[in-house]
Amino acid sequence: MLGFLFRGLTAEPARGTALFDALTAQARQPHWYVEGKVPDTLDGRFAVLATLTALTLVRVEADGESGNPLSVGLSERFIEVMESEHRELGLGDPGLGRTVRKLVTMLAKRTGLWREVAAGERNVIEATRESLYREEAQPAAVQHSAAALKMVAERLDRATLAELEQGKLR
Repeated sequence: MLGFLFRGLTAEPARGTALFDALTAQARQPHWYVEGKVPDTLDGRFAVLATLTALTLVRVEADGESGNPLSVGLSERFIEVMESEHRELGLGDPGLGRTVRKLVTMLAKRTGLWREVAAGERNVIEATRESLYREEAQPAAVQHSAAALKMVAERLDRATLAELEQGKLR
């Protein structure tokens, strides 16, 4: 449905796919839901995936204009997958656009949040709580998730744009 709005933004339609797949694999790791106590629900899984995607967008933005194609490709892939998943859940055309816009807004909010962390304007614990948990979370769970997100961010920082585009996190 939204493909007509975003067609042609990237030079290669598959750009961002390998990276998004790698982030999806990261989001499926049980530690987020066991030790991190993120609810193992559609909303909880979305929160983890959107948070990891936001962290990655912030990392890619750090490379300036050279990161733009990958940033656009990753964003397009996120939108494409969210649209597809919600279609599979039975959400039809009238409500689909509104839902996908809401999900993209949630990703944008998280991206802004993690930009603040990268700029030293926000602390990681506070950002983790806001990004992953809707309700009050146990301090140990938030600590676990914050440490895991810091490790992901460090892996993203060590990877080159070419490695990220191939879905390789160091």
